[in-house]
Amino acid sequence: MRNASQHLIALLLLACLPLLGACGASDGDPRDARAPVGPEGAAMTLDREAASRFARLALGGIEREFPNKLGHVMNDASEVQNPASLHPAFYGSFDWHSSVHGHWMLVRLLKLFPDLPEGNAIREVLGRHLTAANIAAEVAYFAQPNRKSFERTYGWAWLLKLAEELHGWEDGDAKKWASALAPLADALEKRYIDFLPRQTYPIRRGVHPNTAFGIAFGLDYARAAGRAELEKLLVDRARAYYCDDAGYPAAWEPDGDDFFSPSLMEADLMRRVLPRPEFSRWFRRFLPALARGEPRSLLEPAVVADRSDPKIVHLDGLNLSRAWCMKGIASTLGADHPLARTLIGSARAHADATLAHVTSGHYEGEHWLASFAVYLLTDAP
Repeated sequence: MRNASQHLIALLLLACLPLLGACGASDGDPRDARAPVGPEGAAMTLDREAASRFARLALGGIEREFPNKLGHVMNDASEVQNPASLHPAFYGSFDWHSSVHGHWMLVRLLKLFPDLPEGNAIREVLGRHLTAANIAAEVAYFAQPNRKSFERTYGWAWLLKLAEELHGWEDGDAKKWASALAPLADALEKRYIDFLPRQTYPIRRGVHPNTAFGIAFGLDYARAAGRAELEKLLVDRARAYYCDDAGYPAAWEPDGDDFFSPSLMEADLMRRVLPRPEFSRWFRRFLPALARGEPRSLLEPAVVADRSDPKIVHLDGLNLSRAWCMKGIASTLGADHPLARTLIGSARAHADATLAHVTSGHYEGEHWLASFAVYLLTDAP
């Protein structure tokens, strides 16, 4: 807890902050008072035992067709079909996007742990799913009438993350999977290019349509795969949507079924878009109360009251995605930045609150949470 003089200093620092324009600039990084949250210790990393456990979750889900939640608009009676007929590559794991990020996770684990006991099983299932014929059927599905908004932009983003993961991997199987997947990645890239210039306002909700998340993962892919047109569009749209944001009302978070933090996901995008000094200034304006260790509702893990409820368990995903955002933001700000300790401590507290519950025994969370855990533990800085 601060004493009175520390609190006064923090207020004076905020009062003296220059009033800057959108993504504006004044020289030097801001200096925030520290507000440590959560324990400190070793880096959050993934070990082989946990990788094996998470791999088994995905292997048990991506060929499990039912239960299944289809986001399926039927154009006529011929389209009353089962999930595997509609989506021969991505029919399992309860819904299309969870299947896609389950595939991403298996690729990531296979790359990191080539001798994983589940390695052969991973290669076999990816070989069955990521074929030219299956992906052609997925592309055809997107091309049908009334499918313009299907999986926009959450599923699109994870599909590009899968393509990014396969891109450049010097593995014989991976090259075949990447080649097979390319037409779908190309189709979704075109959808980004078509849609975002027409989306006047960003979607800020902490669930699937969140625009910042869709742009962030799309941008990662564009840079890894050298897609210059897509990269320029995503950077331009991020600046247009978010550069003017300041004093974000993060104390209103979380909503009861969030799996993203609207504020942190936006900041996690902008760290990709803005040069470090510019991002530091933007972030200070965006969440100025972090200098005082507030809002606590953002820095403290969400309480998950019922992991058998498919919406309430979203909050486990929120804890994991908050943690990866905080790690990324802290890395961009730099270890010497006064907020780094706050963010890393809070990230650790969020991870500790949920990682033990990824394998909860409830399919409501088990069909997707491991992907969030693996991204946190292996990709975020």
